[in-house]
Amino acid sequence: MPKKKNLIVFDIDDTLTKSEFQHQLAYVNTMKHFGITEINTNWKTYKHHTDSYILSKNYEANLALPFEFSFIPEFETKMTEELLKLKPTEAIAGAKAIVDFFINDTNYAITFATGSLLQPALIKLKQAGITYNKDLVVSSNTIFEREGIVQEAITRAKQVYNVKAFDSIISIGDGLWDLTTARNLGIHFIGIGTKNLEDFKNNNCKVHIKDWINL
Repeated sequence: MPKKKNLIVFDIDDTLTKSEFQHQLAYVNTMKHFGITEINTNWKTYKHHTDSYILSKNYEANLALPFEFSFIPEFETKMTEELLKLKPTEAIAGAKAIVDFFINDTNYAITFATGSLLQPALIKLKQAGITYNKDLVVSSNTIFEREGIVQEAITRAKQVYNVKAFDSIISIGDGLWDLTTARNLGIHFIGIGTKNLEDFKNNNCKVHIKDWINL
């Protein structure tokens, strides 16, 4: 295996996997299961675009109780059940090949940083056939902020690959929140996909690719 001097931090949903529909349906259905019925589904309005943070805001608004992270495991179990009822997640065209390419043929290490909860994220990667190391998948189970999730993903990559510091770190994601997070952390960013292309353009995203086939 080539020595890993650099790092790529992958988002998962709609970056590597076609999973937005399944994820959101399972997520919303699980909130309703726990009595959270009045849900703000305008995801862009939230300060942090993560499952745990969005859950916390809707939990407190509906149940008039303070949210605690200790609720996450129960919620995650039910959401996983809901996700498994749906059509299996597929990989975005070229995603599996590009992940394997970075792992096997480059000096880039890879890690995953997702706003999803962990078990649903692992299911989506497995169903899509994306190669991953569970130790390098960082989710929102105990972290609200995407900056914290990406920073933890970088820290874990240093540990797994036995690297004190990477020469270059590139974050890749499909959403404006991914771009904002990369800028806040001072790391490079590549936008992918066309869904949020206008947001990328309006916020001066320097590098954007349509899909993995044309990288």
